[in-house]
Amino acid sequence: MLGLIGGLSLLIFLTIRGMNLMIAGPLCALIVALTSQIPLFVSEGTAQADLVNSYMSGFAGFVQAWFLMFLLGSLFGKLMEDSGSADSISAWVVNKLGMKHAVLAIVAACAILTYGGVSVFVVAFGVYPMAISLFKQANLPRRFIPATLAFGSVTFTMTSAGSPEIQNWIPIKYLNTTPYAGWEVSLVVAVFMATFGFWWLRKMINKAVANGESFEVREGDPQQRTSAMPSPALSLIPLAVVLLTSFFLHESLRQYALVVALLGGVITCWLINHRYIRNLGNAINLGTTGALIAIGNTAAVVGFGAVAKVTPAFSDAVTLMTSIPGNELISAAIAVSVIAGLTGSASGGQAIALPVLAPHYIDAGVDPEELHRIVAISSGALDSLPHNGYVVTTIRAICGETHQAAYNPLAALTVVVPLVGVIIAIGLFLL
Repeated sequence: MLGLIGGLSLLIFLTIRGMNLMIAGPLCALIVALTSQIPLFVSEGTAQADLVNSYMSGFAGFVQAWFLMFLLGSLFGKLMEDSGSADSISAWVVNKLGMKHAVLAIVAACAILTYGGVSVFVVAFGVYPMAISLFKQANLPRRFIPATLAFGSVTFTMTSAGSPEIQNWIPIKYLNTTPYAGWEVSLVVAVFMATFGFWWLRKMINKAVANGESFEVREGDPQQRTSAMPSPALSLIPLAVVLLTSFFLHESLRQYALVVALLGGVITCWLINHRYIRNLGNAINLGTTGALIAIGNTAAVVGFGAVAKVTPAFSDAVTLMTSIPGNELISAAIAVSVIAGLTGSASGGQAIALPVLAPHYIDAGVDPEELHRIVAISSGALDSLPHNGYVVTTIRAICGETHQAAYNPLAALTVVVPLVGVIIAIGLFLL
């Protein structure tokens, strides 16, 4: 247990220090294996678990299961960006809300794009130029940009009923539910997280401004698009295609409906906005590269989680969490939150936890729709620890900030707010 906790702590520490997840993940998995007496590798045909096969099984298994979703989501987002559709939607939101509501405009733009099916990684890349422009004009501290992007992308939209993000679709495979499971409770929780989280975000920014913080201009800041853009109405059509396709096909295709929906969104975006695309080849190259980076970062920590999964300490932890007395939804929320925290990934945590936990709770008579929603919301809380792939990419790669400057407000919105949302969801289901 000390080795497992120590390996996770080291993974978080190395991430904060800036080490690449592709290196930090296997290194920390090695520590977990050594302290759990797991061999580094064994002869072919041997049934005993080993480090190399366990890590690569987790890594490759996640890529195999979700690569098409990441790829098509990234391509869709890149075409939306390169055609100016994302900028058009963002500008429309800004015009409707006004410059004094710059933070709300960014949150709303992220929410629309995320709920429209764009990968949360791609949303961060796509909305960041607008965020820089708005924060500069409003003279707000730029260290809050990662928290603003994350709040609009990975909280009340990512895990809500109907969301096309994979965090809402993974439970379908194990619970035989739909992406709209528990939608009544989900709606209440989403409204709470959106309002409470935005109030907290504004309070943190206002306090920083009152303390004398302001926008810091840096060399290389992105410039807003000046060439022609499609109208907001045209820009919204591809998003509508993704939402409607996933809605009508989820009964027959289950999780594969998202692949078809995103493919439809890519084709639709190209057909109606191709004359606005500045460089199709470059957009495709950047989209595929972005997908590989995004899924690689996530798979790297899933591999760590896969090694942790075969340790005696992990088995003891799962046994302890599934035997928590009281309501099963409470123990499910605790279990999924802890495992997502261990893996540093909401989707990775679900992929590891559900094969073990779903049969246990279904056999115990838990309503699959209630369990689906609790699993989805709770997976989006402790997953946002410093070593999370999205957190690392958004803070360091996209925004050029440090964890020391930007992580605290991001953690408040993506860890604390979802945890409160889980408590509310459980309470409503119990009623």
